[in-house]
Amino acid sequence: MAEELKRQLGLGLLIAYGVGIMVGAGIYVLVGAAAGAAGVWAPLAFLLAGLVSVPTALSFAELSSRIPEAAGDSSYVEFGLHRHGLAVFVGWINVVAGTVASAAVLRGGVGYLVSVVPIGFEVAVIGLGVGLTLIALVGALESLVFAALMTVAEVLGLLMVSWVGFAAEPVAGWTAPAAPEWSGVAVASLFAFFAFIGFDDLVNMAEETRRPERNMPRAILIALAITAVLYMTVSTAAVRSVDRELLGASERPLALVWETATGRSAAFLSMIAVAAALNGVLAQIVMAARVLFGLGKRSPGFRLFRHAHPRFGTPVLATVIIGVVVIASALTMPVAALAEITSLALLIVFAIVNSALIGLKRQVPEAPFRAPAYVPWLGLFGCIAAFAAALAGGGA
Repeated sequence: MAEELKRQLGLGLLIAYGVGIMVGAGIYVLVGAAAGAAGVWAPLAFLLAGLVSVPTALSFAELSSRIPEAAGDSSYVEFGLHRHGLAVFVGWINVVAGTVASAAVLRGGVGYLVSVVPIGFEVAVIGLGVGLTLIALVGALESLVFAALMTVAEVLGLLMVSWVGFAAEPVAGWTAPAAPEWSGVAVASLFAFFAFIGFDDLVNMAEETRRPERNMPRAILIALAITAVLYMTVSTAAVRSVDRELLGASERPLALVWETATGRSAAFLSMIAVAAALNGVLAQIVMAARVLFGLGKRSPGFRLFRHAHPRFGTPVLATVIIGVVVIASALTMPVAALAEITSLALLIVFAIVNSALIGLKRQVPEAPFRAPAYVPWLGLFGCIAAFAAALAGGGA
């Protein structure tokens, strides 16, 4: 067994991976949950979630240029804060968050699938979960090419939903909107933040990226910008064309937008949503396995994961374990709960990672890519504020 991953990924595939994992991370499912919580103000929730993400994305961009390693977050904490235990803890949170996120997206995608294909929910979860785990085992290049193809399909689907949503007759809640329910907007922002998950996962592909100090920062920022525009557009189209109560109760909200706006079947859109889910699940399995592989570099307790298949160049044991846990979680937990757990966990990670960059900037000011000194402070306080607002909103 080798201890090195194959370095074969370029900027284009990284951007497609980033967009795919973010778009596949729940927009086809969670726009309904966001609308149910915030009503016509759901687009504001996506905007706030995007603004919270920007400083942290810049921090990840700089850190990925400084320390291009798998298990990036853990490595950043190790170097920036010199706390090995905290670094391992961050790695574990990332593994758990990635696994739970995969389960949420898989469950949501299967919800679309069973609406158009006569197949049992459990059978679909297990079959798709096993298939995606096998793709992740074959290789990172193959996984990301597959993800890129799925990304094209899912972005086209979002653009089509946006088109019909803006062309439809607006609902009463849109033409005469009520004042924002800020507790609902806070909860919706948590769901929206889940839909931005992905820019942080890119850094875990650093050991398989050509010229990571150059390509990784660019990929993070370009992917986040593309995704933010898509989210604002599609969430606005959704709340403009369908009543809040209907969106909030639907397990396939974007298909509902299509059916309401056009009066035609959304079977094709359901299949695109399945493609988006497959993309998101695959990307998260790949990411979580790389975190376990990266943790094995400095932590003796994780050495068993520090092995790559001699032919495929992938971390086999880590990938199989993640795949099994994803399937089990998707079979037992609802989407909204999975998304909320993931978002809260990652806000903790992002706060710690921003702190690590503050420490690294003091130790070594120069870097291949440098964000302004105030950026990690903005990221740190933004994550703390978002975490507190989400807890307050959830208890309201």
